[in-house]
Amino acid sequence: MPQPVLNILTLIQTPALAEACDQWLKGGRYQLLQGDPASEPLKQLEQLREDVDGLLLEESAVEGSFFGTLHERGLQLPAVLIGPVSGDVRFHGAEVRLPPDQLEQLSYSLDAAVSRFLRHHTPPASTEAQAATPDGWKLSTRLNGRLGYLSVYYKRDPSRFLRNLEAEERSELLDSLRRSYRDLLISYFKDPATANQAIESFVNTAFFADLPITKMVEIHVNLIEEFWKQLMLKGQKNDFLQDYRLALLDVMAHLCEMYRRSIPADVPIVPVPINVASIPSA
Repeated sequence: MPQPVLNILTLIQTPALAEACDQWLKGGRYQLLQGDPASEPLKQLEQLREDVDGLLLEESAVEGSFFGTLHERGLQLPAVLIGPVSGDVRFHGAEVRLPPDQLEQLSYSLDAAVSRFLRHHTPPASTEAQAATPDGWKLSTRLNGRLGYLSVYYKRDPSRFLRNLEAEERSELLDSLRRSYRDLLISYFKDPATANQAIESFVNTAFFADLPITKMVEIHVNLIEEFWKQLMLKGQKNDFLQDYRLALLDVMAHLCEMYRRSIPADVPIVPVPINVASIPSA
C-alpha cells in the first residue's frame, strides 16, 4: 500500500536551500508546493488552505508578524522551521526546528511535525467547537481522515530506517545526527531552552530513523573524546566532561517517551506468562 502524499507549502527565499529541500524530499511521502515568501505568503496560504497539509519555512524569509497572524486566524498546521535552534517558539508548541546544515534529517522532521501537530491538535469533540473552526480549515480532521489518528507517529516507514538506507545515505544521515548532537552538547548547560529544542530535534530523527541505542551512545562517546582532546591540546581542564552523561540520559528519556506515546491507546498490554516450573529454587 503506497504511503499517503501530504502537500507541504514551502516559503523559502534562498534558492540553494529550496533546491536542497526538494532533493532531500524527492520520492518520499511529501509533495512540495512552492510559495513565494516575498509575495503575501499569508494570502497564498489562505488560497491553498484546502490543499495544504503543512508548512516548510526558511525562518528568516517571513516577517515575525506572519506567525502571529496565522495564530490569530486559527490557521495552525504542522510546520518545520529551517533556522538556528534558539529555544524560541515562533508558530506553536508543535513546530519542529531544523538547522540548515542538517537537511539530511528533513523528511524525519516533517514526520515529527505532523505527528506532534496531531498529538497537540485533536479534532474538536463538540459541534460548537467544530463550527468555530474556520471553514475549509479543519486540518486536524482532514489529516486524521487521511492518516488515521497518530498513524504517522506509530507507523514509521521502515524503508527510511537507518539500517535500510543505502550506505552513502546512511553515512550522510549519521554525520547530520552527529552535528545535531554536538549542538545539543554545546548548549546543554549554557542554555536550557535551546538545549531542549536541540534534544527534540535529535530525538525526532532518532525515533523515525530507528536509530539503535548503541549508535546513539557511540555518537556521544566519540564527541566527548573529541572535546577531551581539544581541551588537552589547549591545556584546559576536562574533568567536567563526565557531567555530560546527563545529556545522554536526557536524550534517552525523551526517546523512551516517544516510544511510549507511539503505542496506540487501544492496544492491550498482555503480561508475559511465567513458567513456574522453569524458575530455579533458592
